[in-house]
Amino acid sequence: MKRFLEKTAIFGIAQIVRPLPAFSPKERLQILLELDNKVYSLEGASAAEYGNGIHTKDKHINYHRFFIENLKPGERILDIGCGNGLMDYNIVTRTAGAKVVGIDKNRENIEFAKAHYRHGNLRFVQGNALEELPNEKFDVVVLSNVLEHFEQRVKFLKNVVKKTRPKRLIIRVPSFERDWRVPLKKELGIDYRLDATHCIEYRQEEYFRELDKAGLEPMHTEFKWGEIWSVAKPRGKSNG
Repeated sequence: MKRFLEKTAIFGIAQIVRPLPAFSPKERLQILLELDNKVYSLEGASAAEYGNGIHTKDKHINYHRFFIENLKPGERILDIGCGNGLMDYNIVTRTAGAKVVGIDKNRENIEFAKAHYRHGNLRFVQGNALEELPNEKFDVVVLSNVLEHFEQRVKFLKNVVKKTRPKRLIIRVPSFERDWRVPLKKELGIDYRLDATHCIEYRQEEYFRELDKAGLEPMHTEFKWGEIWSVAKPRGKSNG
């Protein structure tokens, strides 16, 4: 116990834990769940440092596999919100003949991607996908932890389909239903989001309702690691 208190003193946790019995159950929960948020943020930052700039969740939950398994050889892929570029590099090196364009509005992300991931079939572009998309046709559009950052998601999806004319979209979003503490935090007025920039974290029915409104039909969906992983096609398109 002494060693635990020595370690937790770094974050001030010991000072919080000792007086908790003096608070009401609701107040204790609020204190602990606020602490949970702070610890989660510290864990994420430390995991990225531990992974030399790449969050270790990329390795542990292996969502890259889901995207790669739902691609076909020789397809042209647009990755909107490509981040550091690692997944796009994995796609072009593990999918025969795949050609990938990664777009991200963050200049640092694009500079990192260009410096670390080079391949003849891989191109990175800086740009805001809400306002500008490559004027090209793609077989597949990838949206990995992107949709939840937008307010007008249905409008965005319709625009993506209209401009890039994909056969499929492969989507990954966070699930509201990932843990019992999520609705509890919301009930207690505590930020329940994994990221303060998220406009939504989806219940299953909300996700499928948005797909429908955007004119998309789900082809395959998995619920893993507190996320929704999904393949959808524009309504009326064949399963190409």
